[in-house]
Amino acid sequence: MNVEDKVIVITGAGRGLGRAIAQTLAANAARLALVDINEESLTQAGAACQDAGAQTRTYPVDVTDERAVEQLFNDVAGDFGQIDGLVNNAGVTRDALLVKVKDGNVTGKMSSEDWDTVMAVDLRSVFLCTREAVVKMIERGSAERAPGGSGLIVNISSISRAGNIGQTNYAAAKAGVVAMTTTWAGELARHGIRVAAVAPGFCNTRLVANMKENMRERLKEKIPLKRLGDPDEIGQTVLFIFQNEFVHGRVIEVDGGMRL
Repeated sequence: MNVEDKVIVITGAGRGLGRAIAQTLAANAARLALVDINEESLTQAGAACQDAGAQTRTYPVDVTDERAVEQLFNDVAGDFGQIDGLVNNAGVTRDALLVKVKDGNVTGKMSSEDWDTVMAVDLRSVFLCTREAVVKMIERGSAERAPGGSGLIVNISSISRAGNIGQTNYAAAKAGVVAMTTTWAGELARHGIRVAAVAPGFCNTRLVANMKENMRERLKEKIPLKRLGDPDEIGQTVLFIFQNEFVHGRVIEVDGGMRL
């Protein structure tokens, strides 16, 4: 799919990987619907994409809210006239050990609230946004008397989907994202809709930048390429999936060779 003039929805677009993906697609003349719960960062990301020459609209939405997501995709379809792609990038972390033990005594536990928060943002939102995007893609195909719909769903998973100490909730959610990716690939191909995922490794985002310097250095030592990923490299991978129409039902790992 040539992304020029294609309407692409990106969740979690206000900063980090989402913003990098948005700017990569903007530089290739996509039309962008940027979604984030943080209105300030979303406005800044929208302005950057507009400065790159892309037609851009911003939508401050809580993507864990079913009714809000339904309205979001109605609004995007109404504003742009179509939806060609969706990048499910919105995500949070609430890291903790399952149980924390000191001197043989349990001193803490991962809270159910932290479990629920990560599952809502990192997994539920992917389900809700994909469902509504697919509805619009198929409805458009029917209206144009085309054989089914057409479009692309790109889900952002993580290297942590294989399991990572201190990330029970995040690892489970990101593994679920991959399971949904392969399931939907089987279901939606008949409608001309491709589905794929990207599993980034550790990238130079604000979360990593806030680590202590010695922790960052130890992290880089574990990566065979001895460096963190650049958010733009994730953006380029998403662009590749859009452009290569034989990529379907697969997860592309962009992790510098690191395996958890």
